[in-house]
Amino acid sequence: MIIVEITVRGCGKVELNIQQMLFEFLGGLGIFLFGIKYMGDGLQKSAGDRLRDLLDRFTTNPVMGVFAGMLVTVLIQSSSATTVITVGLVSAGFMTLRQAIGVIMGANIGTTVTAFIIGIDVGEYALPIIAAGAILLFFFKNKKVHNFGQIVFGFGALFYGLELMSGGMKPLRALESFHELTVSLSSNPVLGVIVGTVFTVIVQSSSATIGILQGLFSENLLDLDAALPVLFGDNIGTTITAVLASIGASVAAKRAAAVHVLFNLIGTAIFLILLKPFTLLIGNLQEAMGLNPEMTIAFAHGIFNASNTVFQLPFVAVLAFIVTKLIPGEDSVIEYKAKHLDPVFIEQSPSIALGQAKEEVLRMGHFSIKGLEETHEYLKTKLQKHSDNAMQIEDALNNLDRKITDYLVDLATSSLTEHESEEHTMLMDTVRDIERIGDHYENIIELIEYQLANKVVISDSAMSDLDEMFMLTISTVSESIDALDHNDKEAALHVVQKEEEIDKMERKLRKQHIIRLNEGLCSAQAGIVYVDIVSNLERIGDHAVNIAEAILGEED
Repeated sequence: MIIVEITVRGCGKVELNIQQMLFEFLGGLGIFLFGIKYMGDGLQKSAGDRLRDLLDRFTTNPVMGVFAGMLVTVLIQSSSATTVITVGLVSAGFMTLRQAIGVIMGANIGTTVTAFIIGIDVGEYALPIIAAGAILLFFFKNKKVHNFGQIVFGFGALFYGLELMSGGMKPLRALESFHELTVSLSSNPVLGVIVGTVFTVIVQSSSATIGILQGLFSENLLDLDAALPVLFGDNIGTTITAVLASIGASVAAKRAAAVHVLFNLIGTAIFLILLKPFTLLIGNLQEAMGLNPEMTIAFAHGIFNASNTVFQLPFVAVLAFIVTKLIPGEDSVIEYKAKHLDPVFIEQSPSIALGQAKEEVLRMGHFSIKGLEETHEYLKTKLQKHSDNAMQIEDALNNLDRKITDYLVDLATSSLTEHESEEHTMLMDTVRDIERIGDHYENIIELIEYQLANKVVISDSAMSDLDEMFMLTISTVSESIDALDHNDKEAALHVVQKEEEIDKMERKLRKQHIIRLNEGLCSAQAGIVYVDIVSNLERIGDHAVNIAEAILGEED
């Protein structure tokens, strides 16, 4: 146990248990971070995939993006998570850079809700709230109740963590060096910004650092002059998550992350210039409304982020221009959104609508080939960027599957000729087969990740076999899509023949694997990875032949 005896002016000698202070603060911080994460996960499970759809659908312009970003961040209690989702959507081509800027601005406003929640003084009820959450988690089977229990438990843990942190920070009043630091922060706002930025980068949560700031301010360990610059720095520090998410992603994703950094840097610069009037405003607001210290910081946080958005929203085009110059290069983003599915054609000309649907199915098919190629590269190189690219394409396949299927279902109510009805059925089946190809290469990615995580070594001869089978499978899928494009029955017949080769190769590779296993050249774990990859490739070949047989008019 580390006990320090110090002398405080007018108070004589005071003993400080440094170890207890540190453990209480760090333990409280850990519980707070867990509470925020657990509550956010519960909220996200309750919302399901609607969050991504919300961002995808309601971001037609930057203003709508602001509201969408606010709402999603309030729902999942993490601006970092919202910006990571946004970076992913930009990288996958679901969202333009200008739309993303609006979402990022909205996320900054939405994250202030956490500070307002902290401002509500319910710390003394933290343990009963945790108990209520635990009852809902462990004594109810219903999934919705379970998710709600997770939200309640996380909410209680958040406040319990804050209480522990606050208790750990109280003895800091007696430290002369801490008083000197607060004086430095008050007289040098830039230092406050740096402290806030660095600490948020370390903790990876602006909500946590704002919570700590609220605790310091409530214990009179920081005055308002020192607290506000730290608050500005917290907003800069939270951008690190988006920056990390953009590493290895598309140029557009890097630009979206850069906008997040630039937005907060510009906002901080503006408010540092206006620091004295802003401090006066917050002080008057605290007095006029009778705000407690935590709620005072919450209002400062809210006003800062809302004002920053109002200031910069008219200059979205300028921000986009600046980051485009800062991060040059051709944007390799492919348009993953449906391009040909115009609902007007369904009523006006069903035959044209059917042709448009076929064009979209072909696009989907080409994406599945690209996803397979990225998966093959991931197997060979183990570079994360190939896995990320393949998974983004898989998301696109799922999106196109929903959009094309919905379009074809609507089209089924129109008057179609017998030939058009047959083509309509073929396209419905083909969409399902292409989507399943994406599922199978996703399985392969998970197997490669298992291989990496468990340091599984696959022999050179086995890797050579996998490489050969991958090449054959990719060419088979590619030929099936080309056959669909040109309605080429001869090419479709060739696909059927190649799929038979895939089946033969699968049987051959399984036998070779058993031989290697018997000779002690292969471990059991390596065998699991190898055989499952071969099996998934064989099933991909089955889906390619389904597409070909549909062209030939054969039944599965």
